[in-house]
Amino acid sequence: MHDNPLGAAAKSYLVTRSATVLAAVYDPRTGQTWSLGSGKPQDDASIVKLDILEALLARHHATGTVLPAQDIPIAQAMIEDSDNDAATSLWYQAGGARGITAFNSSIGLVDTTPSSCVDCPGFPWPGWGLTTSTPADQIALLRELLQPNGRLTDAQRQYALGLMENVTESQRWGVSAGVPPQATVALKNGWLPLTSAGDDWQINSIGWVSGEGRDYLIAVLSAGDPTEQYGIDTIDRLSAIVWQRMR
Repeated sequence: MHDNPLGAAAKSYLVTRSATVLAAVYDPRTGQTWSLGSGKPQDDASIVKLDILEALLARHHATGTVLPAQDIPIAQAMIEDSDNDAATSLWYQAGGARGITAFNSSIGLVDTTPSSCVDCPGFPWPGWGLTTSTPADQIALLRELLQPNGRLTDAQRQYALGLMENVTESQRWGVSAGVPPQATVALKNGWLPLTSAGDDWQINSIGWVSGEGRDYLIAVLSAGDPTEQYGIDTIDRLSAIVWQRMR
């Protein structure tokens, strides 16, 4: 059994940072979960795109259908390139806030609230990014992809992980930090400016890391970052600490 990967070293680092950071790590081999930080659910930004994908795939599984051919490149763009137009299209196909809420309830998410608007007054970005969640709920979403269940087929789970393993290079930061290239990382990141001045950023990273004797799920949410890069740097360093301590 591992020592707490979000223990003293992680806490010592985060006290030097100004953002509000919430994190969780899950070891599928032991079933143990560690968490760090406290506070209300934070905005998802683009990590909600994984929730959209899973809800959409589960919807097809429930109806005995497959993802239509025309939606395959849209799903790929949403996850691999974090394309916003693709996410908006699939948000509606997954049933919008109501459909995604139903899926989330079916897998036991208790602190995730899909946004009630896509075109939100006074907000220039797609409103689905204002979906709120917690690291614990994000770990539950990730577990759906690792463990057989009645909501997603094995092929669907492998499909989703494959997209996450092929995220475009410029977006491979966060939970992949400190991980050597021979290990597998399936991730989705999110970044969202909450003010027009660009001085309040939500930065998030979630994913699965496997290899070099490690196998774990990790979710990190960071609110109140003064710049985008500040939040990325915070999650990078925290994720590298977790990698080292999951040996």
